[in-house]
Amino acid sequence: MAKKQTKKAPEVEYELLEKPEVIASRLERGEAFVKKNSKIFGGILIVVILIIAGLLYVQIDRQNKNKKAQAEMFQAVYYFEQDSTDYALNGDGSNVGFLKIVDRYSGTDAANLAHFYIGSIYLSEGKFQDAVDHLKKFSADDYFVQARAYALLGDAYLELGNTKEAISAYKKAVDHKENKFFAPRYLNKLAIAYEEAGDIANAIKTYGVIEDQYFESFEYTNARKHKARLEGLASK
Repeated sequence: MAKKQTKKAPEVEYELLEKPEVIASRLERGEAFVKKNSKIFGGILIVVILIIAGLLYVQIDRQNKNKKAQAEMFQAVYYFEQDSTDYALNGDGSNVGFLKIVDRYSGTDAANLAHFYIGSIYLSEGKFQDAVDHLKKFSADDYFVQARAYALLGDAYLELGNTKEAISAYKKAVDHKENKFFAPRYLNKLAIAYEEAGDIANAIKTYGVIEDQYFESFEYTNARKHKARLEGLASK
């Protein structure tokens, strides 16, 4: 009969847990390493503290600047709403205008919003490149304002003859959290830009979207009329 083999007991896997002297040796080496490099560790700690302190300072400083900027631009917003665009831009001698806000409080939420107002004013004054420069610097989470900014940017580009960028901006206005009240208006602008670019097929398609999806909108009748006109041109 074959001799039955006996299995050896497996070696202990966690040797360190079984040998306290090994643990002590490792700890001593660790302590020695820390002592030897204490200056390095201290320097790293100081750098981390300084970085955290710097970030906190920047955040608090920005918050304080933003509050001050919002208070200072209150009058400029009032002038904008009253169509007193020169005062809104440049101030009235006692109160600062939007241009001073973006210069003095760059990086704040107030300065960001001021770029929107400035771009809107320049667009109305026919300063289309200036309008583009400021509207491109504006960004917001709010649907209405951001979509409006994209549409205004598209208007400025279209006036400059840059149909490619106008189309891109109008598409962003349409796609930015689509809204049934404003989307037809932006689609109408997009269709016009396509036609200006000579892209009749996409202009027809865009008017078709208004016709199919926004039949209760103010732009519906106009979209049907221009779609039929373009389809007539395309069939010749």
